[in-house]
Amino acid sequence: MNQIDTMSVNAIRVLAADAVQKAKSGHPGLPLGAAAMSFELWAKHMNHNPKNPGWENRDRFILSGGHGSTLLYSLLHLFGYGLTKEDMMNFRQMDSLTPGHPEYGHTVGVEATTGPLGAGMGMAVGMAMAESHLAAVFNKDGYPVVDHFTYVLGGDGCMMEGISSEAFSLAGTLGLGKLIVFYDSNRISIEGSTDIAFTEDVQKRMEAFGFQLITVENGNDLDAIGKAIEEAKADTTRPSFITVKTQIGYGCPAKQGKASAHGEPLGDDNVKAMKEFLNWPSMEPFYVPDEVYANYKAYAERGAETEEKWNALFAEYCGKYPEMKELWDKFYNPNLANDVYDSEDYWAFEDKPDATRSLSGKQLQKLKNLMPNLIGGAADLAPSTKTYMADMGDFSKDNYAGRNLHFGVRELAMSAIGNGLMLHGGLRAFVSTFFVFSDYTKPMARLSALMGVPLTYVFTHDSIGVGEDGPTHEPIEQLAMLRAMPNFHVYRPADATETAAAWYSAVSSKKTPTALVLTRQNLPQLAGSSKEALKGAYILEDSAKEVPDAIIIATGSEVELAVGAKAELAKEGVDVRVVSMPSMDVFEEQPEDYKEKVLPKAVRKRVAVEALGDFGWGRYVGLDGTTVTMKGFGASAPAGQLFKKFGFTVENVVAAVKSL
Repeated sequence: MNQIDTMSVNAIRVLAADAVQKAKSGHPGLPLGAAAMSFELWAKHMNHNPKNPGWENRDRFILSGGHGSTLLYSLLHLFGYGLTKEDMMNFRQMDSLTPGHPEYGHTVGVEATTGPLGAGMGMAVGMAMAESHLAAVFNKDGYPVVDHFTYVLGGDGCMMEGISSEAFSLAGTLGLGKLIVFYDSNRISIEGSTDIAFTEDVQKRMEAFGFQLITVENGNDLDAIGKAIEEAKADTTRPSFITVKTQIGYGCPAKQGKASAHGEPLGDDNVKAMKEFLNWPSMEPFYVPDEVYANYKAYAERGAETEEKWNALFAEYCGKYPEMKELWDKFYNPNLANDVYDSEDYWAFEDKPDATRSLSGKQLQKLKNLMPNLIGGAADLAPSTKTYMADMGDFSKDNYAGRNLHFGVRELAMSAIGNGLMLHGGLRAFVSTFFVFSDYTKPMARLSALMGVPLTYVFTHDSIGVGEDGPTHEPIEQLAMLRAMPNFHVYRPADATETAAAWYSAVSSKKTPTALVLTRQNLPQLAGSSKEALKGAYILEDSAKEVPDAIIIATGSEVELAVGAKAELAKEGVDVRVVSMPSMDVFEEQPEDYKEKVLPKAVRKRVAVEALGDFGWGRYVGLDGTTVTMKGFGASAPAGQLFKKFGFTVENVVAAVKSL
C-alpha cells in the first residue's frame, strides 16, 4: 500500500467523521471500518465515470447499510461527482444533497435509496439480473456492449434481515456471476456484540446458497482486498461473497470495535484523536490535502477512458447491427408506452363475463409484444395471477434472455428485485402475488414510491371473493394501506376497459409505482366503462337530473352492484349517479373542476361500496354519507355466500341509499 493511497483511504474516514460531528448526528462506525475496501473497489476495480454518472455500462455500487451514508458521500465528493465540500458540511441538514440515508434521484451517483437493512441486497440482485438479461438480449460476438458488475456493501444487520436470505437464495439459484457482495464483518450491532443474537456461520449459509466464498482477514489491507475482488470477478458462474473482517470505528482509539461507534458522533476529542492516530496533516474540519484530490482525479480519469473505449465499441456495434440499435432505443425509450395507447388491438375486448385477473393476463400478452423490455413474474403464483408471458421463455442461469421471472415464495425479495430491475435502466418490470400478501411486499413498495420507481405490482384475489381459503387469504385492510402511501397509485378495475386502463397507467408512469388489484371471480363488461378510468374516477351511469338524488361510488367487483342498485332505485323514483372509482390516487391528481363535475359538493347523499375495509372513504361520503364495506375479517365459504353474508348485494346497496 503506497502512502498516497493510505492518505486517500483516510480522507474518507476524516470526511465521514467530520460530517457526522458537525451534524451532531449520524453513523461514523461503518465508514471508518469500510473505508479501505470502498476505496480499493472504486479506485482500481470498478468501472465508473464521474463525468457521466448515467453511463449505461457502468458498474453499479449499492450501499445496503445506508446508515453509513457518509462513506458514499465521501466517495462521491472525492471522485468528483459534483458533491462539494459544502455539501459534506451540510450532512443531514434541510434540503442538502447529503441526507441521513442515501436517496436515489436526489444525490448524483446514488444508485438506490437504502436504509431499511437488507433492502440494498435485494435491489442489487435485481440489478445483476437486469445486467444478465440485457447482455443476453444485446451482446454479439466481439461486442459485449452490456458487461458490468453489481457490487453491494452491507454488514451484520443486512445479513440478519430475512430479505437478504430470500434474495441471495435466488441469486445463487440463478448463478449471477456478475454480483459481488461485500460483507463488512465487524461483529457489532447497536446493542453490542452480534453474539447476543447472531451466531450462525454466515459463510456456510452463503455457500449453501451457491456463492463463491472469499475472506479478507484484514479490512485495511488494500492488496488483499484487491486480490479478493479480482478473484470474485474471475468466477463467472457464481455470485461472490467477500467477507472483509473490519473494526467498526477504525482509527478512533476510544471507539473502534465498540457499539458506541455505530450511531453517534465520535465527539470532538475523539475526532482529534482519530486524526492523530491516522497521522492526518491537519486538525481543520473537512481538510483534504491537494495531493489526495489529485490522486482521486487520476483514478477518475481512468474511468472516463474506460467509457470512451466502450463508446467506440458501441458505435461500431450500432453500425454493424442497426436492428439491435433500433431495439436498444426501444428498451431505453421512456415513452415506449405511447404505442400501447395508440394500439386498437390493446383496447379491443370480448363482451363476456371474466375475472379482472384473467383480463389482466390477456392485456399482458398484448403488452409483451408492444414492449419488448417488459419483464416480470410472480412469487410462485403465475398460474393464479395470470402473469406468465407466453413464448417469452423462463429467466434462468441457462437462459438469461427469458422474460418470465420465477421468484419462488419470496414476496419481500421479489419486490426489492423488481426495484433493482427498474433502477438498472432499460427494463420495465412487474411483480405479482395474492393481494393479501401485499403485506409482505409493503416495505419495498414503499421504497418504490420513495425513489419514484414506477414498478408495477399485480395483486390478485382482491377481496372476500377468494372464498373457501378463508380469512387468512381474504384481504380487508390492504387497500387502505396502499392508498395511504404517498406517490403510489392503486387501481381496482371493474371490467376489461378499466383493466386495460390500469395497465396502461402503470406502464406509462414515469415516477409512480402502481398496484393492480384484481378479482378472482368473473365480472360483467360494463356498458358505460371507458378510457376515462385513466382519470381515476368517472361517471359510469348518470342521473337524468341536473342534481342527482344521490351518488353511489364503487370500485372493482362492486361497480356491478352499484349499477344494479341504480336500476332498482329508479323503479321507486330515486335517480342516482353511479361513479366508478378504480383509483382514488389518480382521481386526486385531477383538476378541481373535473373532481367537482364527477362528485359535486352539492350532492351530500353518497354511498361507497367496496368489499374491503372502509378506511379512507370518509373523504368521499362525508358526514352525511355511508358505506357498504367490510367491518371485520372474512370467513371460509363459497364467494357467493360470503358476498351475501357481508351485505354485498343490490338490495343492501339500495337500502343504504334509502337510509340517507
